[in-house]
Amino acid sequence: MSSQKLANRVKDLQSSAIRELLKHSKMEGVISLGGGIPNPDLFDTEGLRIAMDRVLTEDGHNAFQYGLSEGDPKLREAICQISAERGIQCTPDDVVITSGSQQSLDIVARAIINPGDVIVVERPTYLAALQVFQLAEAELKSVGTDGEGMIVDELEELVKQTPIKAVYIVPTFGNPGGVTLTDARRQQLVALAARYDFLIFEDDPYSEINFSGETFRTLKSHAQAIGVGEQVIYTSTFSKILAPGARVGWITLPSWLKQQAVILKQATDLHTSSLSQALTRHYLESGRLRPQIALISKAYQQKCDALVSALQNELGDRIRFHRPQGGMFLWATFTEAFNTTEWLKTTLNNGVVYVPGEFFYCDRPDTSTLRLSYSTVSEANLAEAARRLKASLPQ
Repeated sequence: MSSQKLANRVKDLQSSAIRELLKHSKMEGVISLGGGIPNPDLFDTEGLRIAMDRVLTEDGHNAFQYGLSEGDPKLREAICQISAERGIQCTPDDVVITSGSQQSLDIVARAIINPGDVIVVERPTYLAALQVFQLAEAELKSVGTDGEGMIVDELEELVKQTPIKAVYIVPTFGNPGGVTLTDARRQQLVALAARYDFLIFEDDPYSEINFSGETFRTLKSHAQAIGVGEQVIYTSTFSKILAPGARVGWITLPSWLKQQAVILKQATDLHTSSLSQALTRHYLESGRLRPQIALISKAYQQKCDALVSALQNELGDRIRFHRPQGGMFLWATFTEAFNTTEWLKTTLNNGVVYVPGEFFYCDRPDTSTLRLSYSTVSEANLAEAARRLKASLPQ
């Protein structure tokens, strides 16, 4: 009876499949390739301790007090410096600090989506983004991806027939697909947004974790270069390169959206933790972030190489995948008819978990796919996980 009192928008909400899988990852003897979380062994605890000491000795009154909904002005200045390194022109007034990029998704969705608005996502796409857009009562449509990222030609055919509000995309080392949108497709996507007057929501949590040595220009930067920067909403986070527990992310907002986003932030939680913001700012001022990113990238590249080699050795031509150029994920597809959700029951009995790919689709799910995360697993256990996957295959 009490369930009838629930708002319609939450009645059909489902828990994240990844969060459910994390329960299994804690079981003794299980190797988890499921949760896409940073490796805690790589946290710069010494640098964070030094930064926290500075917070407590120099900044305690502000760190333990209420703050501006937009965020700490000095932290926003530092983010503008990071943005400039990524080719994005912005001022502190363009930036709002959020409690992680998940809150950025929520604020933007509530600010721009009316019920029934069409939002286009990649197929596959980030699971938690699907949850946010469904909660905002958007109509979700998808376009395919390949080894060069979103198939923008397919998007163009869609927008010729259907007016859309926005495209949501993780263009660099994406979650879950692990692929990167080529520069040519980035330019094509921005040009389409200008021609058909839709927004681009660029989610960029992973671009600093780069194995390739190549710099990938942001969509925001491409848009600014042709005078349509106001059509790209850019978000990023410190969760993957510093500490997810701090819950500090940011949105770089067009001028027409800034005031409404700040009001939504006020209504949500007043402001992001002053203590977390102060910790992040003092850490950035220490100059330790760049060496830390280099350390993380090298470690993840070694893990990625180990997983790629193990999968090739153990599963051979049973699966296909694109080698990631960065980030935390490898996306694989069985070359035969397969159901990875059903198969998970077998692999769990053999001591290895992953995320079945079908959860990352808003429509037309491919049940032969799976997402593998290598970030928290040792190279030895990555090899062992591949052996366990092979042992779990039907003969």
